[in-house]
Amino acid sequence: MTDDLRKTLLVVDDTPDNLKLMGGLLKDRYRVRIANSGPKALAVAAADPAPDLILLDIMMPGMDGYEVCRGLKADPRTRDIPVIFLTAMTAEESEEKGLALGAVDYITKPISPPIVLARVEAHLRLKESADFLRDKAVFLESEVARRTRDITAIQDVTILAMASLAETRDTDTGNHIRRTQAYVKALAEHLAGNPRFSGELDPGRIAMLFKSAPLHDIGKVGIPDRILLKPGRFTPEEFEIMKTHAALGREAIEHAERALGTPVEFLALAKEIAYAHHEKWDGTGYPEGLSGDDIPVSARLMALADVYDALISRRVYKQGLPHAEAAGIILAGAGSHFDPDVAAAFDALQPEFQAIAAAFADADSDMERKKAYLDLSSGT
Repeated sequence: MTDDLRKTLLVVDDTPDNLKLMGGLLKDRYRVRIANSGPKALAVAAADPAPDLILLDIMMPGMDGYEVCRGLKADPRTRDIPVIFLTAMTAEESEEKGLALGAVDYITKPISPPIVLARVEAHLRLKESADFLRDKAVFLESEVARRTRDITAIQDVTILAMASLAETRDTDTGNHIRRTQAYVKALAEHLAGNPRFSGELDPGRIAMLFKSAPLHDIGKVGIPDRILLKPGRFTPEEFEIMKTHAALGREAIEHAERALGTPVEFLALAKEIAYAHHEKWDGTGYPEGLSGDDIPVSARLMALADVYDALISRRVYKQGLPHAEAAGIILAGAGSHFDPDVAAAFDALQPEFQAIAAAFADADSDMERKKAYLDLSSGT
């Protein structure tokens, strides 16, 4: 066997004769390093390249073999190196102690060369198998992580594509999607510490809320342009048609779910948000007139986020309100339009809401593009 392919053994013993004996026994099959003390053994074991196996004497002055083994197992660089204890101690409890510390075997002195060689070879083969399985596990873990990132990216792109489709037919801008996403996330994170919401607002669910929020108005793709793009107030008949976008949104997402063939958490939340974000705390909202805790938490968060953004945002047919005026309307709606605790969270987060609005502010070009689209659609 060439030197490059030979395994490396570290022999640790404070007696020169023992080191010479073990070195002579092993040198024809393995590369052999030696250490005559515990501290030196730890240093050699942690150096690159690491030994493949350690033969460790127990009875050494200063730092004994047990302490060396503890140090090896405590260091991530050396904890997976198999340790075989070499000792003249024959008491059963000393063997149990060594194995409990993480040693793989125990050879008593005086040694039998064939036994030493056989056990060393056996444990090197076991280490190869363990290394292979560990490397495979690391590879599989990284592959799962990579594929999960790919799936997440596909989900995100699909959501944004669907949301952007709705946005092209609406007077809202693409930044409305970003702002409401961020508002919902801020509210959810703030309310996670509230006992009323803590069971539903763990970090994973908050991430899903953020992911699903852009689909809140996906149903608007089914509303006729003559109503959706109308710059003035709706007639009662037009408003009834407009209200159907909640059910249309849920149906569109359900259709996507059926095509996928399996339930997906963020789509379940997206359905809640699309269908119920126009419900009001006092039961006067639509489409079902739900009230109080019967309204899904996700929809309660989106209800406030959506109304706040509508109030402060400039549209082709109106100017946006200053934050203070919009905040006053939101807080006045606590207990009627909005869950009181959600409104209280908004009150505490007013500076953050203002920062989000500023970070994703609409550009003048957005308004010009929307006005041109309205003019084109109305034939002017």
